[in-house]
Amino acid sequence: MSDKLFSTRDEPLASEDLDVCRRVHEALCSGLKIDRSGKEADRLGALIIELYRQGVHDEGQLRLLAGGR
Repeated sequence: MSDKLFSTRDEPLASEDLDVCRRVHEALCSGLKIDRSGKEADRLGALIIELYRQGVHDEGQLRLLAGGR
């Protein structure tokens, strides 16, 4: 049995990780004209974080997969 209780997806994101997600979120909200205080922005943020946790760390790839151009 493994000594790890949690998978790497359960580990907290570091400050640098959150910075990447924030930049992508801001860029997409701006580009897609999404109000950053609305529910759509919340869903987009959750999607970006989930993609990041799944291993997508490149900002361009995150924008593309989360709905950017």
